[in-house]
Amino acid sequence: MTSVAEKVKNLLSRNIEKAINKSHLEKSLLSGKKLRVKHGIDPTGEKIHLGRAVSLWKLREFQDLGHKIVLIIGDFTAQIGDPSDKLEKRPFLTKVQVEKNLKNYLPQIGKIINLKKTEVRYNSEWLGKLKFREISELADVFSVQQMIRRRNFSERWKKNQEISLRELTYPLMQGYDSVAVKADVEIGGSDQLFNLLAGRKIQEKYGQKPQDIMTTKMLLGLDGRKMSTSWGNVVNVSDKPDEQFGKIMSMRDDMIIDYMELATDMPHDNIVRYRQSMSKSKTNPMMAKFDAAFGVVERYYGRDKAKQASLRWDIIFSKNKAADTKLPFLRISSKKTTALDLVLASGIAKSKSEARRLIEQGGLEINGFKEKDPNKILNLSGGEILKVGKKQFFRVKI
Repeated sequence: MTSVAEKVKNLLSRNIEKAINKSHLEKSLLSGKKLRVKHGIDPTGEKIHLGRAVSLWKLREFQDLGHKIVLIIGDFTAQIGDPSDKLEKRPFLTKVQVEKNLKNYLPQIGKIINLKKTEVRYNSEWLGKLKFREISELADVFSVQQMIRRRNFSERWKKNQEISLRELTYPLMQGYDSVAVKADVEIGGSDQLFNLLAGRKIQEKYGQKPQDIMTTKMLLGLDGRKMSTSWGNVVNVSDKPDEQFGKIMSMRDDMIIDYMELATDMPHDNIVRYRQSMSKSKTNPMMAKFDAAFGVVERYYGRDKAKQASLRWDIIFSKNKAADTKLPFLRISSKKTTALDLVLASGIAKSKSEARRLIEQGGLEINGFKEKDPNKILNLSGGEILKVGKKQFFRVKI
């Protein structure tokens, strides 16, 4: 059985980018004191991807140790728009858009933390009541120079790109959240460090002890870019087992270790062995992806579902026994065809613009690998397995 000390050590180390004040937090955790652990999440989209889930799983570790999780749904701050790690101005979301995004948020989060033991708050509860005088007092805690030195603002300033005053107020709002819920600890992604530090300063202004901070490592998208729904490089918490498995199998080889570490419960020693063997080319990347994909599905759906998803993948793609699955044939007249014409031939897209959009968003897979260039000329031999959209599979016949 894992001791409390070992659990605390893992909590403070695995997937953690930075911890402030680590020694104080460690003492608090080992003392048996029950902490109020805050995490805020803005519903800027309808789905929660694995990148956002990294911090949520860290909350789960705190929860398993008996601490109180305070989950703040940023229904107010989502409208303002968090400028963290953004190199252009974010749009001002409407209340209707935020409410639409919120519709299935909690069920997705409930796949990770126990909502029955969680204090769920909406920050419109207090931020919507702030008067101009109170906002001015908050703003007085920071200088314009401090804000402009923030990395993303600094880059935009140098490029003479617009920075709205609205964006400058976001750290104030997030910081005030910590005051409202009396947070002992706040957890966020590494891009949130400035906002989390703002919370410490604002708590001190209101006579509270400054919260300890933990930032988690960032999980990039399947293609190595920032995880973004618009780029089609995301794996969502709510994706079905087969979809999660297939997406992981399509990722770049250099992302495998990151996904093992940040998106699965794979033991650290196993990950170290994979890192060493892959660096020496002793492990086939496809086999490593297979284990990573299994780990992701197992985390969200359990071992049985992971086995089923891996078996289906093995049958359809790895062993190329597509005939056993009775997939419909997609007949093409030439071995050389563009990705765009291939999608049009499938009938899934009704126009060239729709087909182009589907491909660019990652909706075309050939033998398990995404093809995102609509104009790429493909050299097909027949027998390839195509996935077009989310659920449509075909076998190429020439």
